[in-house]
Amino acid sequence: MLRILLLCIGWLSLGLGVIGIVLPLLPTTPFVLLSCVCFSKASKRFESWLLNHRYFGAIITNWRQHRVIPSRAKWLASGMLIFSATTLIFVEMPWVGRVMTWCLLAGILLFILTRRSQIPQSE
Repeated sequence: MLRILLLCIGWLSLGLGVIGIVLPLLPTTPFVLLSCVCFSKASKRFESWLLNHRYFGAIITNWRQHRVIPSRAKWLASGMLIFSATTLIFVEMPWVGRVMTWCLLAGILLFILTRRSQIPQSE
């Protein structure tokens, strides 16, 4: 049952990543990385296929080996996080929930912005 759930999440995430290639508001990289994590736990065949994919393979390899997030993915993800945080101003919810959500989004934004954008030359 867990394997089927992971496969479904993996394929859904990969589908969103593919849509993100043509839809500028949807970042590709995080969805592809999530797909690979799900596939690594559920199906070595799909994980291998994704790692050897001519487009997605490089994204995953750069993250696994160098912890690199491409600049474009950083900007898109940051923009979406800031947009989400801003929309919370207009959402009716308790102030504690709003502050906790802002803290979570700020933590994610900090993580993204502190990752490298390019592979270091010494590696």
